[in-house]
Amino acid sequence: MVAPIPIAGMVFALRAMATIRQFPEQFTGLWLARGGLVLSFVFLMSGLGYAGYIYATEVPDGYERISFNTMKPDEIQERGGMAIPPEIAALNGKKVFIKGYIRPGSAPVRNNIDRFLLVRDNNQCCFGDLSKVKYYDQMIVEITKGKRVDDDLRILRMGGVLEIHPENLARGVGYPVFSLKADYAVQ
Repeated sequence: MVAPIPIAGMVFALRAMATIRQFPEQFTGLWLARGGLVLSFVFLMSGLGYAGYIYATEVPDGYERISFNTMKPDEIQERGGMAIPPEIAALNGKKVFIKGYIRPGSAPVRNNIDRFLLVRDNNQCCFGDLSKVKYYDQMIVEITKGKRVDDDLRILRMGGVLEIHPENLARGVGYPVFSLKADYAVQ
């Protein structure tokens, strides 16, 4: 997500180098521009490498990675009346790994929380009016064993048994369709 920053640094460094070469009597700093180009490249590669490492190693053995995007049915499935994508429905009762944020106000306390609403993001879809949050953008989490979490707006990495409750679709917003009996939590 921060890759555009070093890319912009590389673009600015290349433009600066071109300007310095075009007008060498007016501008100096070619070595600084080269240094900026090299540093931007190093930061880009190390950032991408670190992100790749995290992605490759964050899911514990025995868990299947899912995301809130995969929980959303596509247009064809929605038109066909299929609210739960088949690949997600197949994971009902199995161990899954998902990342998300604690929805403010979904837990009575801010520290040592064992039950809360996990949502897709920390700012865009899920922190406003609860009636506007879609069923596939939220999941009720109950930590059954392991470390409890704190509500500090950091991303949570949760693992546990996925339970799907399609009957809750007709009941409304207060009844989540997806729940997670979590036994793995990392902030």
